[in-house]
Amino acid sequence: MQGEKVTQKSCSSKQVEELHRLKEQIELQETLFNIKHKIVVLSGKGGVGKSTVAVNLAVALSLSGKKTGLLDVDLHGPSIPTLLGIEGRLPATADARIEPVPYSDTLKVMSVGLLLRDRAEAVVWRGPAKHGVIKQFLAAVEWGNLDYLIVDCPPGTGDEPLSAIQLLEGAEGAVIVTTPQDVALNDVRKSVTFCRQMKLPVIGVVENMSGFVCPHCGEGVDIFKSGGGRLMADEMSVPFLGRIPLDPAMVRAGDEGEPLVEHRADSPTAKAFADIAETVAARCDTAVTTAREGGQ
Repeated sequence: MQGEKVTQKSCSSKQVEELHRLKEQIELQETLFNIKHKIVVLSGKGGVGKSTVAVNLAVALSLSGKKTGLLDVDLHGPSIPTLLGIEGRLPATADARIEPVPYSDTLKVMSVGLLLRDRAEAVVWRGPAKHGVIKQFLAAVEWGNLDYLIVDCPPGTGDEPLSAIQLLEGAEGAVIVTTPQDVALNDVRKSVTFCRQMKLPVIGVVENMSGFVCPHCGEGVDIFKSGGGRLMADEMSVPFLGRIPLDPAMVRAGDEGEPLVEHRADSPTAKAFADIAETVAARCDTAVTTAREGGQ
């Protein structure tokens, strides 16, 4: 009899676990259904300005009137709250649901960095825990109806990008960020291959820190060289979205939590971001139109 009770309890526990998993899956599907375009931002290596590109892309889309969400899944090094100046703003919770932090009327943000009590606090999670958190950030967060969800992944092709892409069914594709140096270009080739293995389209490649425009005379100088991103994109047969010049104001904007595309909209760098955002939006619309025509 005692053994039967243990078995019944075990079965009951498994049923509860299965119901919880099913509920979470339904919530995830409902969330994704209400998001028109889903874009993953990747890079082959760190230090190329990927999160800065993700932030300015999201802000540029939101400034054009599009309802935009920005999800930071760089769980070990979340920088989105700092770049947007929203550190210390805790997401509200109610009935096991999470409200993303509003940056503006048209931009909502979620990041593990918003949940940490101390900026120096380390996140020590293994693969399954990371997957669970990313799934919760998608399924349990009240994103509402969005035109765009921009997902900022950590560098490389590890657990977080893998989980994000697997969970984001029907994503339009990836924006891959690189710098002109050969070491960055070699790694970004791996990102393109990764996307192909995951059957995720590459929306295009962004070459960041590409040349320097003198603020006094307007003359362009190739400090790190430039053009490697376009050559690599041509070599890998993926679109090239554009170049973003090296700009000291970008560093200050990041430290001050004031995205360049919003607070220095007339600068060459901000215009480059705006042009890239416009191109990304056009490619997403084309992808949706093509998919609809293919389904007819």
